[in-house]
Amino acid sequence: MSREPRKQRPTSPRGASRDSGTSKKRGASRDSGTSKKRGASRDSGTSKKRAEGHLSVHPRGFGFLDTPSGSSFVPPGELSGFLGGDLVSAEVRTEKDGRTSARSLRLVERSREELFGTVGRRGRKTVLELDPAVSAEPWPLSKAPRDLAAGAAVLARVRGQRAEWLRTVPPGEAPLLKVLTDHRLRDEHPPEVLAAARRRRRPPSQGRRDLRSVFTLTIDGPTTRDLDDALAVLPPQRDGAVRVLVHIADVDALVPAGSPLDREARARGTSVYFPDRVVPMLPFELSEGALSLLEGEDRAALTAELRIDPEGDVTAVDLYPSRVTNHARLTYADVASFLDQGCAEAVPAEAHEPLRWLRTAAARLSATRGARGGVTTFSREEFVLRLEDGEPVALEAQEETCAHRLIERLMVAANEAVARWLFDRGLPALYRSMPEPTPERLRALDEVARHFGFEAGFGARLGPRGMAAFEEQFRTSHVAPALRSVVRRALGRALYSPQPAPHFALAAPLYLHFTSPIRRYADLVVHRIVKAHLRGERRQDPDAPELAELAQHLNDAAARAKKAEFARRDQLVARLYTQRLGERAWGDVIAVHSWGLLVQLRETGAVGSVAMDDLPGGPFRLEEAHETLAGRRRSYAVGDALEVEVRAADPDAGRIALAPAPARRRR
Repeated sequence: MSREPRKQRPTSPRGASRDSGTSKKRGASRDSGTSKKRGASRDSGTSKKRAEGHLSVHPRGFGFLDTPSGSSFVPPGELSGFLGGDLVSAEVRTEKDGRTSARSLRLVERSREELFGTVGRRGRKTVLELDPAVSAEPWPLSKAPRDLAAGAAVLARVRGQRAEWLRTVPPGEAPLLKVLTDHRLRDEHPPEVLAAARRRRRPPSQGRRDLRSVFTLTIDGPTTRDLDDALAVLPPQRDGAVRVLVHIADVDALVPAGSPLDREARARGTSVYFPDRVVPMLPFELSEGALSLLEGEDRAALTAELRIDPEGDVTAVDLYPSRVTNHARLTYADVASFLDQGCAEAVPAEAHEPLRWLRTAAARLSATRGARGGVTTFSREEFVLRLEDGEPVALEAQEETCAHRLIERLMVAANEAVARWLFDRGLPALYRSMPEPTPERLRALDEVARHFGFEAGFGARLGPRGMAAFEEQFRTSHVAPALRSVVRRALGRALYSPQPAPHFALAAPLYLHFTSPIRRYADLVVHRIVKAHLRGERRQDPDAPELAELAQHLNDAAARAKKAEFARRDQLVARLYTQRLGERAWGDVIAVHSWGLLVQLRETGAVGSVAMDDLPGGPFRLEEAHETLAGRRRSYAVGDALEVEVRAADPDAGRIALAPAPARRRR
């Protein structure tokens, strides 16, 4: 989370050293610089220094301190009174072999204000049992009703080193509230933010190009209501270049920098999309109302006009504020049906020619993108959870249509073009980058590919075209979803940074987020930089330290949102599988751990765990370098096919328990 100016330094949690600045406090390390202080290593090969970073708690009871210089192991005994995400300072010890550990933790800033857990008893004391990834131990619970039953779900407020009861949570509300609270997400907007959203005014038209007469359309899912982007196209002239107008909602026009709306949006960082609901970055009055590019509505936009030549190169980009009207709100399915099969019932006649030219532009971009390489399906969800009346009824494979490719190619092209536009002018930006895989990750991926039945043949380093060639091997295979899961884990995360750097998965020299400012704060920041330059401001500093701090905050917010989305999806998938106990299915091992296996089922993409104790052929040892559980009689590795049986499903925890399917009886 972003750090606000602190009026008072929080007190240290129980078990942590007191931050009084003296060396005489119990548990504090003596900072005398000598080798005689208690707990110091007498071996000159061990060094110590204090560092500040965020704490992560592992479900097995230990933790890690994540600092700008790396991650350090935190022993279980040091975690008392701390919560996952807390900003702490610690004494970091570096051993001769390079391993680091963090001790003597001191609280700098709490990561969360509320806790979700279940009521437990420790003798006569009432405690709050928390998710093991939030806290390594239960917290004392105060102000709880006397008749509060053990096992009841509770929402509590953090008060020093205890949890203060706020309310008892009904069973139907508990799973979603657990996800929101555990991942530090706020559902409702504060009253002053909602009031500001209701006081919005129509942005002035002065200084905007009036494009309301140019036919404009949107292509989204049937239930999408926060429409960030719209498209228009101008057919080519004699040189064959197509001009595509990518209109993006001008959020800055209604959300001024520094306003209550802006501060709340910055704190949230992103909208969160659960299968059954949306937690928006901006209030619904704006995200689905005044800012959304709704059909038939006059809207303020920031337009990126791309000139795409017959070779698929974006040869020019022009950025300007505009006024637009969405003349046709189309769905992916309707557009795909029209472009692939000529079915025009759901597509108005005036959209026919623009859609064909947009297809031309997207095809040109696809040719260029294909030559560059990268990962073509890096962010696409393989399986979609279908709900009916809020209840999960099926997991279905999602087919990528020509309409999905059209939108993806044009939005990526706009994001790349704006990144180059800012870079060429020496302007600040929040770039989105991903480094190429390290040699260690390549060796692991090479071995995993062999377990899946493919020969990768990676060298010392892998470029985007090599990655595309590897993906081409398994693109149509029945193990493609599972292998893509492993590839995504090997590639790691894309991150925001003010420093320009390539995006490996997209094979883009420069990339950023520009096309979704209703949903992502990073896009709004880029919009403001662009608009300031267009107004004539020439003193924007690309090396401003606050931009690096903002990038770190948004990386944290995006990671928490993504984890929350996965957690909620896992809950609903587990609820679906409560109706499928005893079913047999084939799956592929996508991860091995000291406790067992993670298996992705082929038919639905659901992921379940197989406990080591249920695996025949043990005892086993974990060989991390080979991603294998090795036993005396057999081994299990990432990529192995396994027939399993659904043993149990826990919707609250979002877990599916699998076991090797028993041998079928011969008839």
